[in-house]
Amino acid sequence: MATDPARSRWFVLVLVRLATAAAAILGIVLLARAADAPGKVLGGALLLVALWAMAVVPAALARRWRSPAQ
Repeated sequence: MATDPARSRWFVLVLVRLATAAAAILGIVLLARAADAPGKVLGGALLLVALWAMAVVPAALARRWRSPAQ
């Protein structure tokens, strides 16, 4: 039985959004709890990368998977 590609793609988009949100939360936790500068830098970098990915990756995937114009 074949799976609907739209459903699979929707699940991928949801998983990407959840993963980037989890990474952003981890970055905030690292940023708040780190005792030294390298830990704070790592937390800040993770937060920035996660926020960027949250904005760019789902839109890029949706654009790539868009149905062709008729």
